[in-house]
Order: sequence, then structure tokens, then C-alpha cells
Amino acid sequence: QLQLVESEGGSVQAGGSLRLSCVASGDIKSIYCMMWFRQAAEKEREGVALHYTHYNGSGYADSVKGRFTISHDIAANTVFLQMNGLKPEDSGMYYCAARRVCGSTSYTLRTSGVDYWGKGTLVTVSS
Repeated sequence: QLQLVESEGGSVQAGGSLRLSCVASGDIKSIYCMMWFRQAAEKEREGVALHYTHYNGSGYADSVKGRFTISHDIAANTVFLQMNGLKPEDSGMYYCAARRVCGSTSYTLRTSGVDYWGKGTLVTVSS
């Protein structure tokens, strides 16, 4: 089992920045990638960014490339999501997630196949 706990989100104006963190505890060695997903009101949950935990690789959804950066503090078992240049359409619940089996960015950022989810944290971007 793995537990994922996200940091508190926040509210910013468009163009601002936020950093989310997710602390993992439990069976960490079985996890090969950690991801961030988000879900806006009345929309489906979508993958945003992923980090391959066994090597220094990452991937991003097209909608956040160049603005979001995912990073991993191995010693602290923590994954971060640095979000810059935030837009109102970035608003929503952000979820930390983990998988034991990973693949390409598009494959890994699907909601199906996620083994563990955090409870989510709210990000609000005002125009």
C-alpha cells in the first residue's frame, strides 16, 4: 500500500505561480512513476505531469508544457509540481497519483491504470 498526501493548494491571479507537493509513504519501491492530475468542475480528470521515479525523466501534457515543472526529492519521498504562468483554465482539484507500471507520457497520464490517488487539493486561478 502507498499513501499520498498533497500540500494545500491556493488561490492566485492569472500569471502567478504555485508549488504543490505530494509526500509518499508506504510501499514506495514498487512505484515507477508519480503523476499529477487535475479535474475542473464538470470536466473529466486529466493527466498533467509525470516523473519516472527510477530515473530522471518526466513528461507533460501539451496544455502545461513550458509552464509546469515536476520534480522529485528522493530522500524526502516527495514530488513537487511547480506551476508558473497560471491561467484561469488551470483551476481545479489537483491530485497526486502513482503507478507501478509506466510507459509513454500519453499512456501514463491516463486515469486508468493509476494504482494510488491522493485526496486532492484545490487550485484557483482568477482572471
